[in-house]
Amino acid sequence: MNSEQIKLYIFAALAALVALTVHEFSHGYAAYKMGDNTAKNLGRLTFNPIKHLDPIGLLCMIFFHVGWAKPVPINARNFRNPKRGFAIVGVAGPLSNVLLGFFAAGAYLLVIALTKDLTFESEVLYNLTYNGLLFLSAFFSINIGLGIFNLLPIPPFDGSRILNVILPPKIYFGIMRYERRIYFAVLAWLLLGDTVASMLRAIPFVASVPWLYSLVGIFSLSDIIGAAIGAVMGLILDVWQLIPFLKI
Repeated sequence: MNSEQIKLYIFAALAALVALTVHEFSHGYAAYKMGDNTAKNLGRLTFNPIKHLDPIGLLCMIFFHVGWAKPVPINARNFRNPKRGFAIVGVAGPLSNVLLGFFAAGAYLLVIALTKDLTFESEVLYNLTYNGLLFLSAFFSINIGLGIFNLLPIPPFDGSRILNVILPPKIYFGIMRYERRIYFAVLAWLLLGDTVASMLRAIPFVASVPWLYSLVGIFSLSDIIGAAIGAVMGLILDVWQLIPFLKI
């Protein structure tokens, strides 16, 4: 591993710390504003990253740009409308990351626009600009990755809280009984899916049938999430580049 790779992992770790902390704070703050003090009373309404981190989720953030943090506890009975409040709290975290990613993309394009015609006579200034762009790029992709991944409508991820509004209570709580098992299944899907997909695609019959070769991609969760993340990132960059000054 060379120094450039080490630097990228350091920037990814810093970006992940900020992204996860803001994500969990947003859950707690949304609950607090709707009348639930559980997160506040347990010290989770804070920007201290140590209070929120899940070690496995952080490592996945650094290496895969998708991951999770330690869930913020809430008590939906304190909400005026528990179903709606539960859903709002659920999406507050991912939406905060999408917003962070959106502004990081704008900052990235702004730095490029301001420096593209400059001749750097100072190596220090060049390194600051270069490293700043690397960090903004990591911050952009990690926040979008965290936001999109946690919007999956699968327990225990935040998107599953929306199911509480859509599904009948009996079905919803029946699914949530298996939340922990589903968590480990999704983790295995994320960590092993690429290997399974590659092994299946190495089979001559699968490789010779285009639609089957593509269908096997369903075994790779990282590919599925990666495609969604790429689409959202592309859309955000397109939006910012509607400003002529930021067009690259």
